[in-house]
Amino acid sequence: MTEHPDKNGVPVLERTLEVLSFLERTPDGLSIRDLTKYLGVPRSTVYRILNTLQAHQIVLRNVEGTYVLGPRLLTLAAKVKVQMSYDLVGAAQPVMQQLAQETGEGNKLSVFARETALVVAAATGTGEYGLHPAVGQSFPLHAGAASKMIMAHLDAVMLDRLLSQPLTQFTSATRIDPAQLRAELELIREQGWAQDMGEHVGSVCAMAAPVWDPTGRFAAALSIPFLAGQTPERISTLKAAVITAARDLSQRIRKL
Repeated sequence: MTEHPDKNGVPVLERTLEVLSFLERTPDGLSIRDLTKYLGVPRSTVYRILNTLQAHQIVLRNVEGTYVLGPRLLTLAAKVKVQMSYDLVGAAQPVMQQLAQETGEGNKLSVFARETALVVAAATGTGEYGLHPAVGQSFPLHAGAASKMIMAHLDAVMLDRLLSQPLTQFTSATRIDPAQLRAELELIREQGWAQDMGEHVGSVCAMAAPVWDPTGRFAAALSIPFLAGQTPERISTLKAAVITAARDLSQRIRKL
């Protein structure tokens, strides 16, 4: 059972937010029975909440009968501005568009949010078979180039907390040993770039570089996801391109 909501809050809204929070942590979905158990409220209450959310496509009911977060949330996320003293997304857009034109690949800008890597800006590539990152997507921190770049720059307390939790093995390339992952994160900080060779999805790779805020602190990860099977020369080209673009974006931010 969850804690009682704040006496100044609206109970049904509190329950609705709790439903969304549970679904956020369970990408494969939860049943009404599961949610009733976790929330400690009548089944009829959960049913009414889910029906309302489903009517607005905030949640969807899949073929297994469980509920997952819906596409309406992506639309809402696309309207959210990162709350900073500077316009990170606005500064990033021209740099990202140029990067997409130069490489033919899509790219994305990700920040740390609710213990995930959240995509806050994206540019579509010009290639016929390229990947198309979407604003509002979130990814686990231990698998992926942008994710590991973000994780490498977390404070020690947060990093310890994340590494103390079980890490999901998405593919054979996913690193789930905390000691090995720590060593890789240290290397990422030293070299200034990160790579993903099919860690989250076997057919998808990526290169990422850090973006710095006006004070010189880590702000975001700029990354280029691409399909597996590229030549070493192509991968090297993409790495150089994303590093240069991230450096250019950092310089733009300093001038804001």
